[in-house]
Amino acid sequence: MIKKNENYTNLAKGYLFPEIAKRRREFQAANPDAKIISLGIGNTTEPLTPHIVEAMKNFVEAMGTKEGYEGYQDDSAGMPKLRERISSAIYSGKILPSEVFVSDGAKCDLGRLQAMFGRGVKVAVQDPSYPVYVDGSVMAGAGGKHPVTDHGFDDITYMPCLPENDFFPDLSVVQKDSLIYICSPNNPTGAVASRENLSKLVEFAKANGCIILFDAAYSFFIQDKNLPKSIYEIEGAKDCAIEMQSFSKPAGFTGVRLGWCVVPENLKFEDGSRVCDAWARITNTAFNGASNIAQAGGYAALDETGLAEMNATIRYYLENAALIRSALESDNFKKMGVEVYSGGNAPYVWAKFTGKKSWDVFDEILRQCNVVVTPGAGFGPSGESFIRFSSFGHRENIQEACERLKSFNM
Repeated sequence: MIKKNENYTNLAKGYLFPEIAKRRREFQAANPDAKIISLGIGNTTEPLTPHIVEAMKNFVEAMGTKEGYEGYQDDSAGMPKLRERISSAIYSGKILPSEVFVSDGAKCDLGRLQAMFGRGVKVAVQDPSYPVYVDGSVMAGAGGKHPVTDHGFDDITYMPCLPENDFFPDLSVVQKDSLIYICSPNNPTGAVASRENLSKLVEFAKANGCIILFDAAYSFFIQDKNLPKSIYEIEGAKDCAIEMQSFSKPAGFTGVRLGWCVVPENLKFEDGSRVCDAWARITNTAFNGASNIAQAGGYAALDETGLAEMNATIRYYLENAALIRSALESDNFKKMGVEVYSGGNAPYVWAKFTGKKSWDVFDEILRQCNVVVTPGAGFGPSGESFIRFSSFGHRENIQEACERLKSFNM
């Protein structure tokens, strides 16, 4: 018999979101009349915008003709015109089209990236953080074993991001020559790294031989013009950082699947070889490129009309987030001592229920309010006692959930 890859044996039991879905199903089965509203998983709900739909429809119709049919792209890195538009519309030409690798989403890139670094690489993650950073590292053999305690994996450095440090980590705990996972706006906390934060991060990475894996999947939600949307707004970042971006949340492509990864030509391995060449080899070997139809939609999303439509959708979700925050600042939550964190630049509201276990709060909110949320403990040790509330939802459902939450008590 063939043995299972031992790295998979080291994974912690269960992945956060399937566990949430399991508990929801069990509650619904026991309470069939309950109308459950989800403020949990960050899945978009609003329709694709007309301009994007038209572009994708036209592309599909053209695919039904001899002249308009397209098969594999010459390069798995994506349609040249889309790479050029990302270069100009997002990075004002400071990132070359050849440094842009179009993909089927930021999560997919994050999962594949570890293949370039192998099991011996040291890893540091924000804590709390999106689970794929840790699980992807463990699957690649870079995480070590999961101890019996709740302090995480043996070989991963957890960088606590808490109210006490404004949700940006103390980099002094990071070892030399590490991969550093940073997400801004952060999932789950909603915090956005300042220009000063990122300048210190880049300076540290360059001084200590580290590579930053910068997850900017929520960058379109940043409304404060003083806050950087890309790591490449910081001088020197092209020497030490890879950036992941996504159409999922701003364009509603969670089911369409489209994103991109920037791997600068300046970025080198210890032996002097270019990281972008290794990434190109991975994408051309294990990936045939993102759907041409999705890429047609992404190309339209980044023109003037597409950007205006996306910004309207983003404002809608941010308005939802403001409603959720208001509900969490109601008298009953104040009496419980709940602390609420949300700066208006992300689709998530992060709340601390001091002295409570996250999964206990999850269960009680589901029981009392029939509302699904996300327990912070699922994002890492420092997420304990916190709950993430997602603003992705139809307005009427968000309003109904907020009314229910106003009567919650624990």
